[in-house]
Amino acid sequence: MTSSIDPVPQEAPKVRSRPLTATIILIGGVAALAFALALSISVGAADIKLATVWEAVFRFNGDLTQHQIIRELRMPRAIVGAFVGAAFAVSGAIMQGMTRNPLGDPSLLGINAGAAFALAICFAFFPGMAFGQVTLFSFLGAALGTVLVFGISSAGRGGMSPVRLALAGSAITALLVALSEGISIHFKIGQELAFWYAGGVSGTKWSQVEVMVPWIGVGLIGAFILSRSITLLSLGDEVASGLGVRTAWVKFFGSVLVLVLAGASVATVGGISFVGLVIPHISRMLVGANYRWIIPCSAVLGALLMVFADIAARMVRPGFETPVGALIAVIGVPFFLYLIRRMRRETT
Repeated sequence: MTSSIDPVPQEAPKVRSRPLTATIILIGGVAALAFALALSISVGAADIKLATVWEAVFRFNGDLTQHQIIRELRMPRAIVGAFVGAAFAVSGAIMQGMTRNPLGDPSLLGINAGAAFALAICFAFFPGMAFGQVTLFSFLGAALGTVLVFGISSAGRGGMSPVRLALAGSAITALLVALSEGISIHFKIGQELAFWYAGGVSGTKWSQVEVMVPWIGVGLIGAFILSRSITLLSLGDEVASGLGVRTAWVKFFGSVLVLVLAGASVATVGGISFVGLVIPHISRMLVGANYRWIIPCSAVLGALLMVFADIAARMVRPGFETPVGALIAVIGVPFFLYLIRRMRRETT
């Protein structure tokens, strides 16, 4: 006698989440970001009162020098800092969720190095290229770095693992950086590349904002749409597949979003490291493991980190520009070492 049992649809497992905390972070973070943007516009070689910033934004007078400084120099810089910080943080969150690798970050997995390599080729062989075209080259370079890292880490017995991904990322990053430096020495473009290696938002213009903001805006919206699938994917491919998630498509679209976010950011401000590593972990500790909260909170906190880091870069040595990437590395390197120690304890 045989009996048939109808398969029971698999229910989505409950994921640790703190919606109230996330809502507070988002509301408070947006308010803090508005203040940080105003402060970023007012601080500089010539300090400007916040009241003057308000007037320049809402009642611009082209005859006033301070209004011109605010509109033409400081507003683009502040806007770029906020968008780039959000982009780096969200791209890191997507990578960590898709690969289940706590070290997932565009700077550690070859994406930033690939974009910088493409920029070196641009400066060497196509000088004077428009910023929009430079951005497209940056996307191609980021894609090259991604394909190499994921291809190498997936080769061999056992397939891709977080350790293999990190090792492949380190190797490809070192290779692409060496090639970029070789190009810069041979073609004598070291000065042009120095800004992108150091990382910073000084000198940004409205023309860059007009090209960069739409790309990053689309990338952030796409990340919010994909957040539920990334949450399920972070539980493992088998669990996600059992819940009806097309894991291959999610990984493909997630990788495209990372390329867009990281590529546009590197083309604008250079390869700033550790934002995509640190911020998603902080968001996860605060709001839980649900990426529907991690991604928006990462965007807000990443924007805050970049804007305040840019303010600090102008205050460390007044009159001189300290690279923003160096200041963020002061935070990121100890956090990276902490993650390495925690991973070692979990594996022993």
